[in-house]
Amino acid sequence: MDNNIYAIELENITKTFGSVVANKNINLNVKQGEILALLGENGSGKTTLMNMISGIYKPDSGSVKVNGVPVSINSPEDSKKYGIGMVHQHFKLVDVFSAADNIWMGTEGTGLLLKKDRYERISEISNKFGFDFNPRKIVANMSVSEKQTLEILRVLYYGAKIIILDEPTAVLTVQEIRKLFDVLRRMKAEGHSIIIITHKLNEVMEISDRVTILRKGEYIDTVNTSETNEQKLTDLMVGHKVNLNIARVETTFDRPLLEIRDLSINNDEGSKAIDSVNFYIRGGEILGVAGIAGCGQKELCEAIAGLRKVEGGQIIHKGDNIVGLPPKAIIEKGIAMSFIPEDRLGMGLAPSLSITDNMMLKNYNKGKSILVDRDSARVKAQEIIDKLGVVTPSTETPVRRLSGGNVQKVLVGREIDAGPNVIITAYPVRGLDINSSYAIYDILNDQKKMGVGILFVGEDLDVMLALCDKIMVLCHGKLMGVVHAHKTSKEELGLMMTGAKDISLINGKVAGIAKDSRIEETKEAEVE
Repeated sequence: MDNNIYAIELENITKTFGSVVANKNINLNVKQGEILALLGENGSGKTTLMNMISGIYKPDSGSVKVNGVPVSINSPEDSKKYGIGMVHQHFKLVDVFSAADNIWMGTEGTGLLLKKDRYERISEISNKFGFDFNPRKIVANMSVSEKQTLEILRVLYYGAKIIILDEPTAVLTVQEIRKLFDVLRRMKAEGHSIIIITHKLNEVMEISDRVTILRKGEYIDTVNTSETNEQKLTDLMVGHKVNLNIARVETTFDRPLLEIRDLSINNDEGSKAIDSVNFYIRGGEILGVAGIAGCGQKELCEAIAGLRKVEGGQIIHKGDNIVGLPPKAIIEKGIAMSFIPEDRLGMGLAPSLSITDNMMLKNYNKGKSILVDRDSARVKAQEIIDKLGVVTPSTETPVRRLSGGNVQKVLVGREIDAGPNVIITAYPVRGLDINSSYAIYDILNDQKKMGVGILFVGEDLDVMLALCDKIMVLCHGKLMGVVHAHKTSKEELGLMMTGAKDISLINGKVAGIAKDSRIEETKEAEVE
């Protein structure tokens, strides 16, 4: 390994899409045997830049060198030829195939006579880098971390020495992240060059050697990780000082707004997504929900919001069971509920409508005239654009033309503006840069001060520990326990998320529920 030669060098790379400049004269280099973190706000051009390295896009101008040699990357096949592999945030796998078949797809000479050797090759790579992996397992039966392992193995199988990982830890537990980082360190020791796109600054500090920062499509700086800190990196990304403290606002908790009793819900395939879960949501409190992706969070949120059928159990408000009631009837019962779903475009917003028209979707039928009030909606839209920094030409821009992060800002802004007393939110900062994320945390804390009860489904345990009052943990649809955020740790939450630790039963009581299944202010069975 020659440390004087860069594994890959980008010089003055520019890429435009019509009038939008995604990358402008970007310079980036990665050493052999190095882990480089790539940071930037939403729309800073990180993914576009990596897509040019991986052959999905072609730069308008600039040059690329691999191991000091100028190259032209016009397709993913060219990228593969030069030893470059990218693991996308959304996996590119065929669920009905085995892991091995996903690896072999598209290769030459995939005959039956070669399969024995190929299984041996997969096992050889797995053992070399410390993967615990079964190549014959069907993808549909894999966990998220196993799918990610498969994606990494696939690029290694093709001989990639330069590996790009896009948000690789977004849906992993603490323990799975540590295993991944161990693998990355072994790959680095073997001379691989790794680029990680991530928003998690604590992970940047832990795993990377250097950090390159982009802002609004332009190169800002590259710094040695050992010579910087999270605050400095944030300031470089945003361009000004950002307060990184998430305050857990102290409030006087009200009696529960909603009580969930023995709730059972099926997923879209008819299997049980939530299995006899008990908890409650109090006013002036943020209750976090932690769990590996697919453990029932989505179905739980939809059921509480009245958008998914409940198979069993009750959702109690002021003594009334609201299960089976449509959202309008729930509102008429006195529950002003806002729902920020995981599927922001499929369920949260109407993509073909403008920002203004999306503002009107929740209250268009409240007017006294037969004509809808677009002027008020336009004012609300502009307020949200200004407050959350939505990047858009105007309030009349169709939502589908916005970036994912800006779509999320519109959705969160609209739901908060509705004046709820209960907020059900699933991954409200997913896809948002750090500046926007902290703006959302501040908004949720403001709602908490006003006595709103908040159910917060998140993926960043550090954020949940800082923001939430209590955290309930789900594993395969079952409640593993409810813990006070200031009395637990990421490690304990990770064990509960994987089912290795179950504290749901304490002295015959279900955590968070009194033993007679009714909430009593003086009788709580929360884990102390």
